[in-house]
Amino acid sequence: MVRAESLIALKFQRLQSWQISQRFIPPNRKAPQTTAGGGSRGGSSQGTLIPLMPPNKLGLTFAERPTFYWFVPQMPGQTAHFSLLEDNRTFYETTFKLPNESGIIGFTLPAKAPSLEVGKKYHWYMSIASSSEELADEISVEGWVERIQPTADLLKQIARTNPKQLSQLYATSGIWYEVVDTLVQQRLTEPDDCTVMANWQALLESVGLNNLVSKPLVNSWDAKTK
Repeated sequence: MVRAESLIALKFQRLQSWQISQRFIPPNRKAPQTTAGGGSRGGSSQGTLIPLMPPNKLGLTFAERPTFYWFVPQMPGQTAHFSLLEDNRTFYETTFKLPNESGIIGFTLPAKAPSLEVGKKYHWYMSIASSSEELADEISVEGWVERIQPTADLLKQIARTNPKQLSQLYATSGIWYEVVDTLVQQRLTEPDDCTVMANWQALLESVGLNNLVSKPLVNSWDAKTK
């Protein structure tokens, strides 16, 4: 795993000569109150559960069932618990097994889960079961998701935008969950594409997640089918 991360880091070092213009522009939304713990955003990520979210932990989506992403530490055999709340009531919850290696994982709300309603904010929690009591507060993170309806103008822009530039459109429009998922899928299908890697780097750095830029994608494609 150390060797794999070193190779990924080397790829990003080679991108320094590229002109990177993609930055996430957060929407005009009030930051929600959060209660769960979490890891540092700019420091070491070793042994820490970190959500791929903007600093205010609120992200917009167009999707009925969006995909959520986290960096998970190496915790062989551990199980994750995910819950989604609406007005402090459980909207959906599930558990799933984590990969044995550290990296970025994704989880898409399955077809059996109720779809998110337009205009509502949902509070989610992600935690990792641990046998160590002192780690209990450190391996639980939270965030918010709000589904909105895209404007007719934005839908036209999306339809005529080159797929390679679609993530930039989502980023400048403040649609967090779509921009992350778009770049993850592009990284999976085109892992050696310098433009995709540069966009990924620019996005994470724009929200203070510099320490996750070179982390590998682990099981993201499998988690989407569960």
